[in-house]
Amino acid sequence: MPRATNAPASKARRKKILKQTKGYFGSNSNVYTVAKNVLEKGLGYAYRDRKAKKGQFRALWIQRINAGVRLYGMSYSEFIGKLDNKGITLNRKTLADLAMNHPEAFKAIVEKVKE
Repeated sequence: MPRATNAPASKARRKKILKQTKGYFGSNSNVYTVAKNVLEKGLGYAYRDRKAKKGQFRALWIQRINAGVRLYGMSYSEFIGKLDNKGITLNRKTLADLAMNHPEAFKAIVEKVKE
């Protein structure tokens, strides 16, 4: 009896990988063995960086709050500490948005904290 290779399934598997690597540079997009390795690496980076993105945004928000607060003679850590003591529960994302786009509202919060 002849050997069955299930060629349609194998071809579909390879096609799926090559479709995902469309747009990669050089042989990374059209040589199956290379594309498979590059795709695995890329998906690993994508998973890792979805987690890292959250920390990067938090760092950005902290920088923006710090810049906004320094206009009123405070440091970031001082501001956050006093904010906590006053029981104001605004998160860093909201505070950063206020500091950037609504300076008058941010100033009101800083004045409230300074009291």
